[in-house]
Amino acid sequence: MRQNELPPVPGSVHKKKRVGRGNASGHGTYAGRGMKGQKSRSGRDLRPGFEGGQNPLIRALSRKRGFTNRFRVEYEAINVGQLAAFGAGATLTPASLRAAGVIKSARLPVKILGDGEIGVALTVEADRFSASARAKIEAAGGTVVELRPRPEKEAALPEAAVEPEPPVAEVQTPVEAPQPRARRARAKAEAPAGAEPAPPAAAGEEEG
Repeated sequence: MRQNELPPVPGSVHKKKRVGRGNASGHGTYAGRGMKGQKSRSGRDLRPGFEGGQNPLIRALSRKRGFTNRFRVEYEAINVGQLAAFGAGATLTPASLRAAGVIKSARLPVKILGDGEIGVALTVEADRFSASARAKIEAAGGTVVELRPRPEKEAALPEAAVEPEPPVAEVQTPVEAPQPRARRARAKAEAPAGAEPAPPAAAGEEEG
């Protein structure tokens, strides 16, 4: 074994590169920044996605950024055709399926889908079942056990007898006193033909 073949001690950390300590250090003069340009200046602010001032790609394609559902649950899917290889009467759980190599992840929940055919009676335990997979397993004489049952819909409450509402008393709205112009127009319309209408009452006087 040579000296250059010796591995570093576990947990050892290299020192930070010290620049600008003379040409003998190998990082003097321009200190690894090159000669000129924006990246060689002090105080530069090159944030991620900066493209020199032009319209960056993240803004040009912002309309295509899509949508990510934060509440999506990722399942590891298995088809009922893969379960037909097990013997009749077997009880299949996520742990036994992982031990048999049917599923790989120990973190994702398991969902049984309905692709394929099954002719043996099995007891299958999984987090979710599609409607077709449930029908095929039960049609073969098997049993479905859902580990994460969905909340049942609230039963529809019976309609209560609706009592007739009592009649609402009519409320008479007070009639506002007509304005002087309206009184003149009404008096002119009610006056006989050829007769001059009576002058309107002064403000504050009661009409006779």
